Amino acid sequence: MRIRHPESHRLEGIGWLRASVLGANDGIVSTASLILGVASANASHENVLLSGLAGLVAGAMSMATGEYVSVHSQADTESAALDLERSELATDFAGEGRELTEIYVRRGLDRALAAQAAEQLMAHDALGAHARDELGLHGPMLARPLQAALASAASFAVGAALPLAVAVLAPPHRLIPATVVISLLCLLGLGALSARAGGANLLKGALRVFWWSALAMAVTAGIGALAGRMPM
Repeated sequence: MRIRHPESHRLEGIGWLRASVLGANDGIVSTASLILGVASANASHENVLLSGLAGLVAGAMSMATGEYVSVHSQADTESAALDLERSELATDFAGEGRELTEIYVRRGLDRALAAQAAEQLMAHDALGAHARDELGLHGPMLARPLQAALASAASFAVGAALPLAVAVLAPPHRLIPATVVISLLCLLGLGALSARAGGANLLKGALRVFWWSALAMAVTAGIGALAGRMPM
């Protein structure tokens, strides 16, 4: 008896992973950098907290808007491609069958088997067969603008809440080091989690996120410190 080994591939969920990881990463980095920049300018603790909260709300709305517009544009492109395919099936069904046959031949089937597969699939769902095998559109790969926008906004807000919570709980004289340490530790974990979920190298993924996030925080804190020394 042949034993079947279940295969675990991670590509179908990579779009959601990308949106969630980018949202959380941006939430932590941008809010932590904002807090560090304002705190380095010798602003009051209340102003630091207000800046962090404003950054959380504005960032979440920006992520939602950008993701919605981007994914909606993708959805419009997919819809136009499906409309064109639907029209071609209505006007030249046999030609579309030959086109599908050629696709299967290029993928390695012999011509007789490819023609049989194309015939049976088109009899079952012609548009679905062409959408999947000609256009590469199916199930998890289809664009969903509203879901992508909500996921991006929520993940950004969760990420931004971490450095904001540190700013609320940490004593004012320890706000800057506490924000840096905790934010970078969270980003290390996020980078490793992202790499693990995508099947990539954990150390490389974590260090890449750590390095660029630390650089962003350092630049923002430096600019804030310079601004704090300027005469008003």
